[in-house]
Amino acid sequence: MWSWIAASVRGTSHERSGTRLQDAKRCFSSSSGDCLVAVVCDGAGSASHGGEGAALCSRILSSRALEYLRKECITPDDALIEEWIDDVRDSIARAATARSLSTRDFATTLVAAISCSEETLTLHVGDGAIVAKTGPSDEWVALSWPEHGEYASTTFFVTDDEGARLRISRTSIPIKELVLFTDGLERLALDFKENEPHGPFFSPFSLAVKSGDDGYLSDLSRDLKKFLNSDPVNERTDDDKSLIVAVRK
Repeated sequence: MWSWIAASVRGTSHERSGTRLQDAKRCFSSSSGDCLVAVVCDGAGSASHGGEGAALCSRILSSRALEYLRKECITPDDALIEEWIDDVRDSIARAATARSLSTRDFATTLVAAISCSEETLTLHVGDGAIVAKTGPSDEWVALSWPEHGEYASTTFFVTDDEGARLRISRTSIPIKELVLFTDGLERLALDFKENEPHGPFFSPFSLAVKSGDDGYLSDLSRDLKKFLNSDPVNERTDDDKSLIVAVRK
C-alpha cells in the first residue's frame, strides 16, 4: 500500500504579475493499492496558456494510466507510453485549434512515475526531477534528472514542434519512497555540484508520510502547501512549486 502527500503553490513572481498557477499534479494508487501513479507538469512561463497545457497533460496521462491499471498490475511498455504522449499532444492541439492558438501557447513539461511491486517506470520531458529511496539503501537517488536547454532557463516541452523529447527509464529495484517535483524546487532539492539529491530536503516529508494512514493524506498535504508558500522557501525561488512525496508501506 502507498501513502502520499501532494501540493502545488503559485510562485511569488506569478502572484505579482497576476498570473495563474502554471503547475498541475495528479497522484493516485491502483485499486489493489500496489501501484502508484504520480504526475507533475509545469506550464512554460513564456506560454500564454502554459497552465492549461500542464492541466491537460496531467489529466490525460493520469487518465490513461488509470484505465490501464484497472486491467493490468504491471507497468506499461514503452510503445503504450508513447501512445499516451501522442494522446496528450493531440488533446493540446485540439485545444489550441479551438482558440486559434498554436500548441506552443500550451507548452508544458512532464514528470511522471508508475511504481508497481516489480518495477518502477519514469517518463520525463524537460526539467523537474524524480528521486527515490530504493531497496535496502537509506540514500536518496535520482531516477530522472532535469534536462535543460542550450541556453539558461530553457528546457524541453511535450508540445515541441519536433516531438516530445521523452525520456523513459525503468528500475527493478524495489522503491520504498518516491518524490516528484517541478523545477521551482530544483535549487532546494538537488545538489547540482555533486549531481545528486539533497537528502535533508526530502527526509522530513517522508518521515511524516510514514506516520500517516494509507492513501492520500489531506492534512499533511495542507501542511506541505503552507511550507511551499513559506518565506524561507519563497526567498530562494519565486517560481511555482509542486511536490509529491509517496511512501510504500
